[in-house]
Amino acid sequence: MKFISTRGGGEPQSFIDVLLNGLAPDGGLYVPEAWPELDLERLKSFAGAPYSDVAMEVVKPFIGDEIPAETLQNILRKVYQDNFDHSCVAPLVQISPNTWIMELFHGPTLAFKDYALQLLGHLFDYVLEQRGERVTIVGATSGDTGSAAIEACKGCKNIDIFILHPEGRTSEVQRRQMTTVDAPNVHNIALKGNFDDCQNMVKAMFNDTTFRNEVNLSAVNSINWARIMAQIVYYVTASLALGGPNRKVSFAVPTGNFGNIFAAYAARQMGVPTKRLIIGSNRNDILTRFFETGTMKSENVEPSLSPSMDIQISSNFERYLFDLLDRDAKGLTKLMNSYKDNGSFSIGSEYMAKARREFDARRCPDEQTKGLMTACYNETGYMLDPHTAVGLYAGMQVREDPSVPLVALACAHPAKFPDAVENAIGIRPPLPPHLADLYNRPEHVTALGNDLNTVQYFVLNNIKK
Repeated sequence: MKFISTRGGGEPQSFIDVLLNGLAPDGGLYVPEAWPELDLERLKSFAGAPYSDVAMEVVKPFIGDEIPAETLQNILRKVYQDNFDHSCVAPLVQISPNTWIMELFHGPTLAFKDYALQLLGHLFDYVLEQRGERVTIVGATSGDTGSAAIEACKGCKNIDIFILHPEGRTSEVQRRQMTTVDAPNVHNIALKGNFDDCQNMVKAMFNDTTFRNEVNLSAVNSINWARIMAQIVYYVTASLALGGPNRKVSFAVPTGNFGNIFAAYAARQMGVPTKRLIIGSNRNDILTRFFETGTMKSENVEPSLSPSMDIQISSNFERYLFDLLDRDAKGLTKLMNSYKDNGSFSIGSEYMAKARREFDARRCPDEQTKGLMTACYNETGYMLDPHTAVGLYAGMQVREDPSVPLVALACAHPAKFPDAVENAIGIRPPLPPHLADLYNRPEHVTALGNDLNTVQYFVLNNIKK
C-alpha cells in the first residue's frame, strides 16, 4: 500500500513514512492510493471475536509487510487488551428500539481519541526504536486529542511531545488531563486564541521546512493517516455486532474536525454496508452549512456546551474533498488556496448532489443539546455528554426508516463535562477511580502568545537534543 498527497506533490509514500511525517511536504494530507476492500465473508466469522483481531484485519491492508504480522498482532493485543476497561472495547448500549450508543470512552483518557492514539504511540515506539531515530510531535487540541496523545507518548523514550490547547477554552477536566502529566518529554502550551489558532500554528510549523527538519517534526493529531486507519475499526465492529455485512447500519457522529466521520466514510469505501452517515454540528456549524449551501465559509468561533466541536476549520474535510473531486489534486489545491486566502470556497451542483448522497448534516444548538441530555436521562436513565447529544440529535432528525439500526457515537465520558451534565440532569457525574484525584494534582503548562516565532523558540529550547 502506498499513500499520496491530496495536493498531488511528491512521490507515493510508504505507511511508515506517512506515520512519521504526518503532513505531506506540499501541505496536503496523505490518503491511500486506492481503497482496499475488506473480505466481508471472512469478517462475518469475526462476530464476537476480540476487538484486536478485527483491528488486525482492518489495518493490515494499509500497513502491508512494513511491520511483521506477528509484531503488529502483538501491538494490537497489547493496546486493546491492556488499555481499555471494557471487554468489548467499543461496546454498544441500546437506548430505544434499534437506537444504539457506541461508547468510545473506555480508554485511559475517557475519549474516542484513545482508540487511535494508543495504537499510534506503540507504532511510533516500535518504528523509532527500529530506526534509531527521535521525533518531535506537535499537536493541536480542542480538548480530547491532547490528553490522549500525551497519555500515548508520555513513556516513549524517542519522542518529545508538545500539545497546544486554546487557553481557557477547554473543560477543566480536559485541561487537567493534559497539564497534570509530569513527564520530561511532555510539554503543554496554552495558546492565547481559539482551537483554529492552535491548528494553524501547528500547520505553520510543519510548513516551515527548516524548522521541521531541525526538530524532526511529526504529528499525532487527525492529519496523521494512521489515526483515521485506527478509527475505521470500531465502525466495522459495530456493523458486525448489528448484523453486518448482511444488514446496513446508520452512524451519527458529532463532528468538528471531520476525522471521525471520515473514518466512517473510509469503512464504507472498504465495503462496510452503511445506510446513512450523519454529521452532527453544534452552533459552530460550518459543515452543516456546507452541505446545505455548497459553500464552506469560515465564521467566528462561538463557545458552546460541546467545546471540542467549537471549530471553523475542519482539517480532515480535505481528504473527503479529494475523493469528491474525483481525486483532482489541482482542483483540490485551488479550493484550499481559496479557503486560506478568502475564508471560503464553493462546490458545483453536480459535486454537491454526490456529497448529499454520501452524508447528511444537522445542527444542534445548545438549547436542544441540553434538552436531549435531559430527556434521554429521564426516559432511559442513560447519561449523555453534550457532544454525544449533538450526534444523537442529528441522527434522530435524519432517521426515516426505523428498521435500520442507528448508532450514535459517544465520543466522551459524561465526567469530562460535569458542569454541562449537572446543569441538564441535576447529577454531577463522578470521575472513574483512576482519575478520582485529578483536581488535586499539580499542573504543568506554559502560556504563550499566538506568535509562530515564540512557539518555535519554546519547542527548540525544550526538546532533548
